[in-house]
Amino acid sequence: MIKERLAAEAESLAESTDWGVTAGRYRDLMRDWKAAGPAPREVDDALWKRFRGAQDTFFESRDASNAQLDQEFAANAEVKEQLLVQAEALLPVTDLDAAKRAFRDIADKWDAAGKVPRERMKDLEGRIRKVEQTIRGVEDDQWTKSDPEKSARADDMVAKLQKAIDDIESDLAKAQDAGNATKVKELEANLASRRTFLEMALRASQEFSG
Repeated sequence: MIKERLAAEAESLAESTDWGVTAGRYRDLMRDWKAAGPAPREVDDALWKRFRGAQDTFFESRDASNAQLDQEFAANAEVKEQLLVQAEALLPVTDLDAAKRAFRDIADKWDAAGKVPRERMKDLEGRIRKVEQTIRGVEDDQWTKSDPEKSARADDMVAKLQKAIDDIESDLAKAQDAGNATKVKELEANLASRRTFLEMALRASQEFSG
């Protein structure tokens, strides 16, 4: 009997945590259920109760998980707000080396803080990047004014960025092997950012080396 099979499959999916794929499968099962036509009333009611019960169990679990993630993301946003207070206090830059050290520490904590609600992402990321760009601008100015040290500083930055990239790539491989999709996404974003900085540092190094 088609509806017996559909009810059984629905029950087999009730405890799934693969939210997107399973939600799509439930939509397919509902379509098949409607297409199957009516069964004897007593049988149909019993099968529908099983089918709907399994479906409700899954979607209630998914909603609870999403609510928990929303809470976690909101908490992450609060952490980043606090880090922004620290970062923005570095401006205007009066001691470049101290500002760079402090910002690196803040950046590490920022990456570790995790995801934030989508509606907060643009504002938070924009503010932290503004601080980063301001510090980098001051550093660029100092490089311009200190010719004998330009090449060494650029090479040092390249080496540090390459080391950071190597470390991130290692962590990314581990996250991929572990099947941790959330961590993979975070590390990929971090890796892209560091690679952009590396390209800039390499160009600077080439310019300074003549």
